[in-house]
Amino acid sequence: MATVEFDEDEWEPFNDDGFICKRKKRPRLDPTTTTSSSAPPPPDPAAEERNRRERKKRALIKLRDKYQKEIDQWEHLSNTLKTLQNKALTTQQQVQWNEEETSASCDLVMGLHQSPDISGRRLLDDLIVQAEAEEEIIRDVSNLCDMAEAICNQQEEHTTQSLVDLPVWGSPRELMASLCDD
Repeated sequence: MATVEFDEDEWEPFNDDGFICKRKKRPRLDPTTTTSSSAPPPPDPAAEERNRRERKKRALIKLRDKYQKEIDQWEHLSNTLKTLQNKALTTQQQVQWNEEETSASCDLVMGLHQSPDISGRRLLDDLIVQAEAEEEIIRDVSNLCDMAEAICNQQEEHTTQSLVDLPVWGSPRELMASLCDD
């Protein structure tokens, strides 16, 4: 058996539940010296708060950069939805205006005892315009839903792939190697 030479100045005996061994000496603080000279000055609370805010800001910026593409996609969807809402509101106001105009013209036509066929055609034309506008709104909302579903599917595939790529699914040797590397 090899023996290890210990320099008595660097090592001290240590009792660990009955097992006696030597360990490196710990630096001892001299109680006669003042604690203010050996201890660092107390940290400045304002500086600590600034450092904490800076760390928080950096973490949030890093997180924002990580998810910027997804944020852009959702902003695009949000803007598209706002456009659709404005378009639907405009169409609804136009239909109401057309209905008011139609009812006024119908009253006028009835008052003049003209043929009811003309007012019926105008009312039918207004209803067709309204149905086409509603169809366009439904088509736009359907496209918006398809885009949202595509984003969700892409995120799900990314999450699934990250789980499949874990070293757990490889051989036991690869798993042990990856665990030992960390």
